[in-house]
Amino acid sequence: MSTVRAGSRARTRQAIIEAAIEVLSRNPAASLGDVAAAADVGRTTLHRYFPERSDLLSALRTEALDRLEQARARARTTEDTGSAAVRRLCQEYFDLGDLLSLLFHEQIALEDEEDPAGSDAWFEELVQRGHADGTIDPELPAVWVQSLIWSQLYVGWSFLAENNPSRHETLRLLLRCVEGAIRPLR
Repeated sequence: MSTVRAGSRARTRQAIIEAAIEVLSRNPAASLGDVAAAADVGRTTLHRYFPERSDLLSALRTEALDRLEQARARARTTEDTGSAAVRRLCQEYFDLGDLLSLLFHEQIALEDEEDPAGSDAWFEELVQRGHADGTIDPELPAVWVQSLIWSQLYVGWSFLAENNPSRHETLRLLLRCVEGAIRPLR
């Protein structure tokens, strides 16, 4: 296969994935035909890349894992205080937008059946660093802080969808809530 053709195939595949994220985040019951139309490809083309809906959802799961990992890297979670790293992580995750909706509506799951908690050791270390540096309440376990972040991201995106405020204002509110919730009591 030529490099040009391989590049074209990769672009088409990515266009389908992008369209699926957008379409399915707004309508979980959308058909593959709806996704094909949004990607500006025919149904036959979509089925060539993703024969079944489950194949597309599997690709979306892989895409979500990749984007979450990239967001985590951009957040520099090993730098600064624990709370500063949590703040950056919230900002980066918030920018994932429609992909979060797929997670929130459980269209894709991120847990690995073999090791559901194994990928979160980095987060445990981040929270422990926050406990040690005094920026995260030591009574809050990492799993609680992580659940808090995900719940606030859900609230933020729901608020954004239902009330049409600016993304900037929504993110500001989200960060205020998370920072206030994890701050040690004085």
